[in-house]
Amino acid sequence: MKLSQFNYNLPSELIATHPTPDRDDCKLMVVDRKKQKIEHKIFKDVIKYFNEGDVMVMNDTRVFPARLSGEKEKTGAMITVFLLRELNRESLLWDVYVDPARKIRIGNKLYFGENDELVAEVIDNTTSRGRTLRFLYDGPYENFKALIYKLGTTPLPDHILEVRKVEPEDEERYQTVFAKNEGAVMAPTAGLHFSRSLLKRMEIKGIDTAFMTIHCGLGNVREIDVEDLTKHRVDSEELHIPDETTQIVNRAIDEKKKICAVGTSVLKGLESSVSFAGKLKPFDGWTNKFIFPPYEFNIPNCMISNFHAPLSSLFMSVCAFGGYDLIMKAYQEAIEKKYRFLTFGDAMLIL
Repeated sequence: MKLSQFNYNLPSELIATHPTPDRDDCKLMVVDRKKQKIEHKIFKDVIKYFNEGDVMVMNDTRVFPARLSGEKEKTGAMITVFLLRELNRESLLWDVYVDPARKIRIGNKLYFGENDELVAEVIDNTTSRGRTLRFLYDGPYENFKALIYKLGTTPLPDHILEVRKVEPEDEERYQTVFAKNEGAVMAPTAGLHFSRSLLKRMEIKGIDTAFMTIHCGLGNVREIDVEDLTKHRVDSEELHIPDETTQIVNRAIDEKKKICAVGTSVLKGLESSVSFAGKLKPFDGWTNKFIFPPYEFNIPNCMISNFHAPLSSLFMSVCAFGGYDLIMKAYQEAIEKKYRFLTFGDAMLIL
């Protein structure tokens, strides 16, 4: 399929800029692939579609305050830096995304904080957009990390920051309640709808939860600039699937239970580590898997997703899972019924 086939008109007023007051109180569209049927519920109703022994696979990555605002030496040009991943703790080397990238050269120094509390030097150009920075800091690592947390802000997506500033409650709401392993610069948005009370109700009903860690990166929202999707390359993301998760998922496969991927990141993670026998294997490394139609899935048989932007790789993954025609129809119905889109928007369950 071609890039242009994944375009649709998203009215700007449907783009959510704030979360719902309660995590599990957003709208839920339920899409049944077998019946070709669409229903409209509230997210807390999701539990009604799962039974004892079914599995929800979730991404327990934790977003950290990865957006730093600083100035370039001499010119004072304003620079935004996203801390993508730590390359070397001892040397304070980080892989970063710089905006605007064209103003930065190897050897430039960047200053962060009102009194230049933190200084970094550009030491490498890893890609056209990416850079490697060395932070020039002499104190203990714990103090350096505390400074990052002090100067950094929650990396809310641009479609939110274009209309409002970061608010105190964003630190909590742009994080799942089960977030554990730090390293993401984007929240796994499908997981944001799960409240602690909903998780408890799932536990009482006997619905299993299994966790993987996939650190969501900016590549998920980067513009695709080729019509032929086979030529598009996504950014690699760090992925960890523990033994315990594989045991839970493979038991569910054997017992023919529902295995629900909570979000496109989990969808990608599950499909990145499949054995010849169609079972999930432990994984500890990086994945750059790009899922778009047509695609035959091995592990998940249902999924939860937010409503994603047109022409995005996330939208393509949902179309691959739900079926292109049915998902396009569902999105049009979501627009007609005023569902809220993108990060803080409403959710979809595909059965």
